[in-house]
Amino acid sequence: MSELDSWALSEFDDGTHKFPVYRKGEGPGVIVVHEIPGLTDKVLAFGQEVVDAGFTVLMPSLFGTPGRPKTGLYTLASIGRLCVRSEFTKIALRRTSPVADWLRALARTTHDELGGPGVGALGMCFTGGFALAMLADAPVVAPVLAQPSVPFPFGRARGAALDLSAADLTAVKAKTAAGCPVLGLRFTGDPVVGTRFDTLRQELGDKFIAVEFPGKQHSTLTEHRQQEGVERVLAFFRERLTT
Repeated sequence: MSELDSWALSEFDDGTHKFPVYRKGEGPGVIVVHEIPGLTDKVLAFGQEVVDAGFTVLMPSLFGTPGRPKTGLYTLASIGRLCVRSEFTKIALRRTSPVADWLRALARTTHDELGGPGVGALGMCFTGGFALAMLADAPVVAPVLAQPSVPFPFGRARGAALDLSAADLTAVKAKTAAGCPVLGLRFTGDPVVGTRFDTLRQELGDKFIAVEFPGKQHSTLTEHRQQEGVERVLAFFRERLTT
C-alpha cells in the first residue's frame, strides 16, 4: 500500500490552472506545498505529521510524480522541466510566480469550507516563497517559508529577492504590520537561500521569525530534517490557527 493511498485525491481548478490536491485530516486547514523534485515520500511523511497534530492538510502536486522518492536524476529532470514552465518564476526580479493565484484560490476555498481564523501555508525550497505570496491576497494567517530559494540566486540581487511583485510585497508588509508573523527556516550556510533572510528581516522587522540551523544542508523539514524545526512549525500552526 502506497502512502498516497490514505490521502483523498481531487483536482482544484481556479479557471486558469488545474492541479491535483491530496487531502487528509480534520481541523483547521494547512496547505503544504512540496519542494523539488515533487511530492516525495518524505514530504508526505511531513504532511502526515501535520495531520497528526490536528489539522486538515492539503498538499497540491504542482510538478513531479506524487509519491516518488527523491534521487539525483529525478531532481535534475524536475529542474529541467520547471525551467520551461510559465507558471513559475525562476530568475525574474520583482515578479510573483503566476501559480500563486491558484494557491490563493485554494486557500480561499479551504477557508470558506473549514472556517476559523484563516489557513496555514507552508512552502519548501523552490516553493518556499509561495507562502509569502499567498499571504498577500488570501486568508493566510500562518505563513511558513522553509529554505525559500527563488529567484535562483544568480548574483547578489536575485539572492536577496523575495519572488514578489512590488504590489504583493506592499500587501504582505501591511498584513504583517497588522499583526501576522511570518516563520522562516533555513540552514545558515545554505547557498540557495542567498541573503533572503536579511531581506525578510529588513522588510518585515520583528514580524519575521527566523529558525536557523548551523551547516550547509538544505531541506530543514524533509531530507535534512531538524526535529526542532518541525516542532516550531507545528507550534506556529497551533498558535495561529487554533486560538
